[in-house]
Amino acid sequence: MSSHYHAVVWIDHHEALVIHFNADAAEERHLHPVDPPRHLHVKAGGAAGTHITDEPSFYRDVARELADAREILVTGPSTAKAEFLKHLHKHEPAMIERIVGIETLARVTENQLLAEARHFFAKADRLRPQRG
Repeated sequence: MSSHYHAVVWIDHHEALVIHFNADAAEERHLHPVDPPRHLHVKAGGAAGTHITDEPSFYRDVARELADAREILVTGPSTAKAEFLKHLHKHEPAMIERIVGIETLARVTENQLLAEARHFFAKADRLRPQRG
C-alpha cells in the first residue's frame, strides 16, 4: 500500500479512482465493480434512470485501497459517495474519522482530481489550529 498521508477517491457506480499523495508524489489506482450496475428506466410511477447497485465488494475494495491514508477526501458526481460512506459506517467505522471532506465533483482527469485534492487539503491544513 501507500506511504502517503492524504488520499482522494472519485467514485461513481461504475468506477473509483483512488490517488494517494503528498507534496511531491502521487500514486493512482482505478477500481471497477465486478458486476457494474444496470441503468433502469421505470415507466409507471417510478423514478426514471434509477441505478441498481448491489456491489458491496466494490465498496470493500475501495475501502481497502484507502486503508493506509490518514486523511481522505471523497468525491464524485453521484449517490455512490453516500453509498460508500454507508458501507464505511457499517463495515469500517474506524475509517469514518479519517474522512475530512465530501465533495460533489463531475468526471475529471487524474491530474485535475489531484489538483483539486491538493487545493482542498492545503485549505483544510490552513484552517486547523496550530500546535505548539
